Amino acid sequence: MATKTVQLDDDGGQILDELVEGTGLPASEVVQRGLRILRDRLSEPVSPSAWEIYQQLDLGPGGYAVAPSTDSRRGVQEAIRRKHSR
Repeated sequence: MATKTVQLDDDGGQILDELVEGTGLPASEVVQRGLRILRDRLSEPVSPSAWEIYQQLDLGPGGYAVAPSTDSRRGVQEAIRRKHSR
């Protein structure tokens, strides 16, 4: 087994101390488990973000709205007029 020297900042040292105290494991075991967990998480495929999925959607040509959503009342009135004027 290789011996490595690692420097931790104050927060990292405190976290390691808390984990050692909370789990009862030696510091080396806590670090080894943490490294394994990180390796496993990094090897999992990354899920696309909501924005990346949205960019791939084919929403069609669009441009068929009668009015903007902020003026839906006028849009409904216009749609009814168009339908009944036929």
